[in-house]
Amino acid sequence: MDILTVNDRPGHYPPSFYAATADLLNPFPRAEGEIDADVCVIGGGFTGLSAALHLARRGFRTVLLEASRVGSGASGRNGGQVGTGQRLEQTDLEPMVGQERARALWDLGLESVALVKSLADEASADCEWVPGIIHADHRARYTRHSRRIVEHMAEHYGYDQMRFLDRDAIRAEIGSADYVSGVLDLGGAHVHPLKYALALARLATDFGVQILENSRAIEIEPGKKVVVKTGSATIRADFLILGLNGYHNNIDTRLAARVMPINNFIAVTEPLGGERAKSLIANDYAVADSRFVINYFRLSRDNRMVFGGGESYGYRFPRDIGAKVRKPMLQVFPQLADTRIDYAWGGTLGITMSRLPQFEKLSGNILSLSGFSGHGVAMATLAGRIASEAIAGQAERFDLFAQLPNPRFPGGILLRTPLLAAAMVWFSLRDRV
Repeated sequence: MDILTVNDRPGHYPPSFYAATADLLNPFPRAEGEIDADVCVIGGGFTGLSAALHLARRGFRTVLLEASRVGSGASGRNGGQVGTGQRLEQTDLEPMVGQERARALWDLGLESVALVKSLADEASADCEWVPGIIHADHRARYTRHSRRIVEHMAEHYGYDQMRFLDRDAIRAEIGSADYVSGVLDLGGAHVHPLKYALALARLATDFGVQILENSRAIEIEPGKKVVVKTGSATIRADFLILGLNGYHNNIDTRLAARVMPINNFIAVTEPLGGERAKSLIANDYAVADSRFVINYFRLSRDNRMVFGGGESYGYRFPRDIGAKVRKPMLQVFPQLADTRIDYAWGGTLGITMSRLPQFEKLSGNILSLSGFSGHGVAMATLAGRIASEAIAGQAERFDLFAQLPNPRFPGGILLRTPLLAAAMVWFSLRDRV
């Protein structure tokens, strides 16, 4: 199955709310002929754009290849949540990697959020930055854990941006009887993700990055000089960075073994009006809940509900994405039953077994950074900076991520999807208990 074309038209942005409300860039040219560079970057999402930008700032001649349009993949389709830390909580990371490395990963997570904000500001781009993310508990059994997380982060990390929300507090924030407690993290934020991706592209070109769209890499030849071939060009570079995440299309079996593409879906309602929108999310925070098949949602600037959710076990998107997302949306907000869905779309992200990023040297001069597991707005941006450091000879931070435990998915490429489907069914059943 060709992940890049099974659901999308190459060279086009999906018909999403984000594409309808962003100032899209004019198309960049297609790669043609023989091209030489210090570094070739494959992937025009947050990872690739950030890597290319930071490399160009260091003086590297950088070429970025994008199979479609910059930001047209998961980077321009996601829920826009800019989360602190890693995809796993610190209390899970500490026994896994030790206190010292867990602290380093936490600090990197904070840096990643600050980096998104600073790059958006540098680009003078209105990316619709709004502070605050609520992690909402849909079962009382999670309440004690949420309270403990807030206490643990304050005591052991000196982090004072988290607030525990009891039943009354969370229902004052979210107009839903579905949630019984939660944590408000004022250090996180939400953005318009496509506007942010396009801001990175503008910055990268300002610093001399050569962005080439509709330029799908079809062959990679390792060597002292890496050779990348597209349908109409050959690129030779001293280094290659793969920023593919869920759109890797099994281009390298080592990457495919540890990063699995899965689909997720978002629907956006008609404008609700200020008063009605505020009754759903009182203070404009983003929300992600405690379900294994997670629901995540926020308000748009024009007071629409932007709701992500729904399960998918195959590569093809469902015929009626709006209906698929409406079901979990109405479970959380039954008062939206009469509300029109104006936009609905799907996207493909990359997950790992551990839910930690997968950084890997595929050879001495080929780096891959992916597997952000739904935590990629901030971490993928930082990954690009870290890749540039590694190529410049400062690999300590790259190595910290490369040493994280990321086992292979069981069953290999052919069997991992049905095995994941079985696991997702089990966890989704558990969510309902």
